[in-house]
Amino acid sequence: MSFPDVFKALSDPVRREILTLLKQQGKMSAGEIAAEFELSNATISYHLSMLKKADLVFETRYQKYIYYEINTSVFESIAMWILQFRE
Repeated sequence: MSFPDVFKALSDPVRREILTLLKQQGKMSAGEIAAEFELSNATISYHLSMLKKADLVFETRYQKYIYYEINTSVFESIAMWILQFRE
């Protein structure tokens, strides 16, 4: 996990929306995620690759499909890092 990659990934509203969707729905294929947005499949694929690069999602291949699910351990690490600054 790289903090710059995580914060860059979280800075985009579409990527935050994808994370919220995965939190609510659980594991989803790229096609299922794309169906929730009015964006091209290529654009969704780009956003998913950015989330994957930041370790915010796991990728699992099953037959010809790729499934994504949220990686909550990254959020826990970030929260712990932020909490060190409270008084």
